[in-house]
Amino acid sequence: MSRSITRRAFLKGSAAAAGTLASGNIANAAVAPHTGSHLATLIDIRKCIGCEACVEACRDANTNKFPDPKKPFPEMVPSRVPVEDWSDKKEIRHRLTPYNWLFIQHAVVEVNGEETEFTLPRRCMHCVNPPCVKLCPWGAARQERNGLSRIDAEICLGGSKCKKVCPWDIPQRQTGTGLYLDLLPSFAGNGVMYKCDRCHERLRDGGVPACIEACPEGVQTIGPRNEIIEKAHAIADEINGYVYGENENGGTNTLYVSPVPFETLNAAMEKGKGKPHLESVKDRMADANHLAAAMLIAPIAGIAAAAGKFYKSVKR
Repeated sequence: MSRSITRRAFLKGSAAAAGTLASGNIANAAVAPHTGSHLATLIDIRKCIGCEACVEACRDANTNKFPDPKKPFPEMVPSRVPVEDWSDKKEIRHRLTPYNWLFIQHAVVEVNGEETEFTLPRRCMHCVNPPCVKLCPWGAARQERNGLSRIDAEICLGGSKCKKVCPWDIPQRQTGTGLYLDLLPSFAGNGVMYKCDRCHERLRDGGVPACIEACPEGVQTIGPRNEIIEKAHAIADEINGYVYGENENGGTNTLYVSPVPFETLNAAMEKGKGKPHLESVKDRMADANHLAAAMLIAPIAGIAAAAGKFYKSVKR
C-alpha cells in the first residue's frame, strides 16, 4: 500500500539515502564499459519480409511498461515546454513512440538493375558507450553488464537529454506520467522517456527478446558481441555486402548486414521524427565536451538516482 510523502520528507530522506546508494551505484561515466560480456544482435536485412511479427511481439511483451498518463496535464513553466502526448495514438506503428519501441523501416533501391524493397527493424541501437546513459543528469538511464541500455521510468523526469545526445534521436517522451508529477509538475521534465530495453527481464532469466523469438524468418541473431561481429563480416564477405553498427558512435550492440551500401538505403528511406537515419556516426562520447560533462554529471546523477530510489521505496 502506498503512503503519502511530503517534499520536505523526500528531500531529507533522499539525502540520507544518497550517501549509501550513490557510492555503490555510480558508474564511471567517462569510461567505456568492458565489451567482452556484451550481448549484441545481428539483423540480416536480406531475410526481413516486413511482416511486423516483431513489432506485435514487442508491443505485447512491453504493454505493462507503457505509460498511463494523468490528464489534464500540468501547465509547464515556461509555457514553451512542449506537451508530447501519444496516449490517443497508441496504435501508430510507422515510427517510434512511447507505445511503439520497434518499427519497420522501408527502402526501395536498385539492385542489379531491378527495384528491390528492403525492410529493416529499427529500435534502440544499444551503444557500447551510450551517451544517453553517460549524460543523463538524473541517473535514470543505465547500462546493464550485458550491454543493453534502458531507462528507469520510475525515476525519469522526462527532460529528454537522452534524446538530444542520441545520434539517432531514439527515446520518445510521454507527458503526464512519472516522478515529475509528484515533485515539481510545472517545472521538472514533463514526463518520461521510453525506448527499447531489449526485454531485459527475459535476458536476465535466460531467454531472448520477444522480437527475436517471434520472427518467422530468423532475421535476428543474438550472442556475444565479438561473435556477432565475426558473423556479420562473414555474411558481408559472402554477399559482398556491408556492416552497420560495428563502429558507429564508437560501436553499438545492434549490427545490420546488407547487400547494398547503407548510404544507399539511408537515401531511399523516410527519415524524421521517430524515424532514425542510417548515416555514419562519429563517437559522441569521444568528444571532449561530452567527456567533461560525463565526469561532472556522474556524481550528481548518482545522487539523483539514489534519491529517486528512496522516493520509490516510500511510495510503495
